[in-house]
Amino acid sequence: MDWYLVTKALHVISVIAWMAGMLYLPRLFVYHAEAGPGTPQAETFKVMERRLLRAIMNAAMIGTWGFGIGMLALTPAWLSDGWLHAKLTLVVLMTVVHHLFGRWRKTFERDGNVRSPRFYRAWNEVPTLLMVLIVFLVVLKPF
Repeated sequence: MDWYLVTKALHVISVIAWMAGMLYLPRLFVYHAEAGPGTPQAETFKVMERRLLRAIMNAAMIGTWGFGIGMLALTPAWLSDGWLHAKLTLVVLMTVVHHLFGRWRKTFERDGNVRSPRFYRAWNEVPTLLMVLIVFLVVLKPF
């Protein structure tokens, strides 16, 4: 059994699940902000946002980090490559965005949102941009 390939497959699966949540949660925020506090729709969005973040996104982020670190343990030579340092910087930024989304979810849960749907639409693009940059770094290894 090639443990590197198994770890890589689990890393890719985790990344896909994490990105699905990172792309969907801010879209839920857009709809939640449009619904307004106290509406039946807003209560439904609270449940959807909580379940998405806690059951899928958090586990997928932990898996992404864990299996990524596992791949580095199996290929420590990458630690001297510039592309990996750039990728890890972007993954840290993705993790920061993940935690921002978690804070905003709690704000919605308390009916305390003051931001517009447009704000969340803009933030919906941030994970996409980070993902594109990460994928290009991993595939091209430009430096």
